Amino acid sequence: MTNLTISIDEAVVRQARVRAIQEGTSVSAKVRDFLAVYAQGGMPQQTAAQEFIAAARSSEANRSGQRWSRADAHDRPYPGAAGKAPGR
Repeated sequence: MTNLTISIDEAVVRQARVRAIQEGTSVSAKVRDFLAVYAQGGMPQQTAAQEFIAAARSSEANRSGQRWSRADAHDRPYPGAAGKAPGR
C-alpha cells in the first residue's frame, strides 16, 4: 500500500474524524474507499442512475406512445384497501 500526503483544512479533518468514529471507521478508510470508486470511473449512485436511464431508453414498454392523464393515474383501486379511498 502507498502512503499519500494531502492538505486539508483542519476543521474539515476534525469533522471527518468525528463522523468516521460515529460510523465505526477511520478517515483513512473513507478516503481509500472514495479513491477506489473514483479510480474505477464513478460513484455508485451516478453509475446506477446512468444504468437506469439507459434501460429506460432501450425499453420496449409503451412504444405506442399512449399517454396517461392525471385522472387515469389516480382513478384506480388503492392496493390493500378494498373499497376505501386512499388516505381514509
